[in-house]
Amino acid sequence: MSQSTGAAGTRALILVDVQPTFCEGGALPTEGAHAVSERVGRYATQHRGDYAAVVTTQDWHIDPGDHFSETPDFVDTWPPHGVAGTPEAELHPALAGLPLDASVKKGMYAAAYSGFEGTDADGRTLAQILEAAGITAVDVVGLVESHCVKETALDARKLGLATRVFTDLTVPVSPEQGVAAREQMAAAGVELTESGQA
Repeated sequence: MSQSTGAAGTRALILVDVQPTFCEGGALPTEGAHAVSERVGRYATQHRGDYAAVVTTQDWHIDPGDHFSETPDFVDTWPPHGVAGTPEAELHPALAGLPLDASVKKGMYAAAYSGFEGTDADGRTLAQILEAAGITAVDVVGLVESHCVKETALDARKLGLATRVFTDLTVPVSPEQGVAAREQMAAAGVELTESGQA
């Protein structure tokens, strides 16, 4: 893990599912997701030294069972997306060249919304990666606020991590779902702020 100084020495940046599959033109697009990915890439590059660890998560579906459907309800079932090995399942080009401490893939054989449900190439869970790095606080950004960002942030709180979500570095599927997600996160003790205020 890279070294950083001060309070940030125990803080990690979690980049959730910043993948073309969730952007305009992808299999499961959210309006504004491409612009958010670009902003996430700029923030992560400019603030890399502020974090003891930077970790990505990716939907990486091989055979996720009934998570995929030809007649999706967009609640529990979805069109095929984030298919392992396809270009749109790779990290968004905005993250190209960003030094990463770990990359977690999730949802190989089942639905997985939280980054804490995934593992890295060595089989380590996100919780194990963060614990090994001495992380006590996380900033969570990426795609999308109403689903995987929310679930990752909620699981971080359950683990006792001080958790922030940068509202300018994520986007919900819909405004209504965004409101509901922010209410749920705030009730769980997740701090909601803009990256410029951090």
